[in-house]
Amino acid sequence: MRCLVTGATGYIGGRLVPRLLAAGHDVRCLARRAARLRDVPWSGQVEIAEGDLSRAETLPAALAGIEVAYYLVHSLGQAGFEAADRQAALNFATAARAAGVRRIVYLGGPEPAAEDPTASAHLRSRSEVGRILRESGVPTVVLRAAVIIGSGSASFEMLRYLTERLPVMVTPRWVTNRIQPIAVRDVLYYLVGCADLPQEVDRGFDIAGPDVLTFGEMMQRYARVAGLPRRLLLPVRPLTPTLSSYWVGLVTPVPNSLARPLVASLIHEAVAHEHDIAGYLPDPPGGLTGFDEAVALALAKVRDAQVETRWSTAAGSNAPAEPLPSDPDWSGGTAYTDVRERPVAASPEALWRVIEGVGGEHGWYSFPLAWSVRGWLDKLVGGVGLRRGRRDPHQLRVGEALDFWRVEEIVPGEVLRLRAEMRLPGRAWLELRVQRGEDGAVRYRQRAVFLPHGLAGHAYWAAVAPFHAVVFGGMARNITARAEG
Repeated sequence: MRCLVTGATGYIGGRLVPRLLAAGHDVRCLARRAARLRDVPWSGQVEIAEGDLSRAETLPAALAGIEVAYYLVHSLGQAGFEAADRQAALNFATAARAAGVRRIVYLGGPEPAAEDPTASAHLRSRSEVGRILRESGVPTVVLRAAVIIGSGSASFEMLRYLTERLPVMVTPRWVTNRIQPIAVRDVLYYLVGCADLPQEVDRGFDIAGPDVLTFGEMMQRYARVAGLPRRLLLPVRPLTPTLSSYWVGLVTPVPNSLARPLVASLIHEAVAHEHDIAGYLPDPPGGLTGFDEAVALALAKVRDAQVETRWSTAAGSNAPAEPLPSDPDWSGGTAYTDVRERPVAASPEALWRVIEGVGGEHGWYSFPLAWSVRGWLDKLVGGVGLRRGRRDPHQLRVGEALDFWRVEEIVPGEVLRLRAEMRLPGRAWLELRVQRGEDGAVRYRQRAVFLPHGLAGHAYWAAVAPFHAVVFGGMARNITARAEG
């Protein structure tokens, strides 16, 4: 069938596309910028349509000729995400019906009780999106999953960091709530299978793994699978979900803006109430994946650097999408730069390996304390912080998150350009280049660019400029030294 995948740059969508291709389907991906999908392994096998769910006029062309449309986007973690998701769903539902789409498939969350006034905004929004899509007039399947366990998922990273870093943890009441997690491989199995469901199927299904656990039990079982000692959990009743989310944001790579709705969802029990989907799709070969096996598979992917996608892969709709402007008129014509160049007594290939390996476990090759402090400060003001790391320790793709940067452009062997996603009074880029002279000499060129926004932006640059000699100067020296060594 001809399938459209929205959210193909995200965690689930980026894994679904190659599996749809393997099942023999033709795939079109909807992305706000086609370049975001340029470097994925399957980019040459799909059609890419540029469009934005918030802009209804961009959707008809993307949906033309489509039989099955996968809706895998949400604005979680952004201000006003409920209104944004509502409008995006309405736009998509209207366009899908007008285009004659035969089926919509939506991955949502547990259904909150209608009479529950404490239901989290996250779950309410996911439920509302499912309702809007089902009321479109297009047969729609809504898959309701709770916690998804897989390498790189936000829920797994939260569980992983809390368990590994805190042998003793003061816990809120929600760690005793029951949860029925599901392995990401089983979620993908159901998503692919939904393409072939009979057209009369128009309903929601709970999908879940075989184990019902509390979050505390999930931490203990994770520790056992990971070979860690048993964790000591000390329940404290006054620890509210809001306070818990700040703690999660500080301890894990998940930023506060995403931790808050995730934690708020955990105050509700998330147990499947039915398994009706088995009447249409049999359980995966070998049965549904148990929690321990799902954790073991995820850890193996992390250990072997085989993580396909990560929660940080997706950039929100409010993330800056513009490339580095050559004429920054919007900033009043001011562009601050810090440029460093050094000769390198090494091959271009050796220098490029070091450049492409920056960040994550390798660090930033200068003044680690300064980078760590900047990451902590970013976390404290609600930013993403420095600990998002990287998907692969050696290779990068356009659109990937890299600590508190995002890869805006990469020309293998020549240039790596990063766009800052930390909280700033302006916009910033960091560009690392390999330069080859006509005489065969190799040079390293490093350029930081900052476009200030208002007086605060100018004041910010003035405050940090004195540290550039240490941070950026040391970075240039150490990168070239590592290439030469």
